[in-house]
Amino acid sequence: MLAKGAKEYGVPVILTAVETESFSGYIWPELIDVFPGQQPIERSSMNSWDDEKFREAIRAAGKNNILIAGLWTEVCVAWPTLHLINEGYNVYVVEDACGATSAAAHDAALQRIVQAGAVPMTSVATVLEFQRAWANKEHYDAVLNIFRQHGGAYGDGIDYAYTMVHKAPQDAANPHVVK
Repeated sequence: MLAKGAKEYGVPVILTAVETESFSGYIWPELIDVFPGQQPIERSSMNSWDDEKFREAIRAAGKNNILIAGLWTEVCVAWPTLHLINEGYNVYVVEDACGATSAAAHDAALQRIVQAGAVPMTSVATVLEFQRAWANKEHYDAVLNIFRQHGGAYGDGIDYAYTMVHKAPQDAANPHVVK
């Protein structure tokens, strides 16, 4: 949801991987599929901020507000977040798009970075903030489809509104598609 929302709104996205061949493996194909042709920054450090290519990509994006998500919350998310904050960036951690080695590790990392000044977000809240208002029709259909595919109860609510409130027919073969 987060990746598709960022792509829909033209939010600059930086993909990174750690020692793909020898340690962590490749980025999930589902994520690469959203950004075909974008080469992830291959780094050796657990802290992406330690990598000059990452720092250059952040600077090249020209944004002061940075969204961050990834594996592992306690290392690969927390460490660059702390450095970005120290460099004067506003950092928003999309906590439901992060994963850790345990729930306790995830929570401890979030507490640490929030105390340092990071703002916790969720994927739903982030994509809705991109949209801002349903009167904005430029991305309306695309966003609704993202939520239908990945929005859980929110996506179900969209389908409910379309089929029950607005009387739009639902595709019986694919209940997340409204005709």
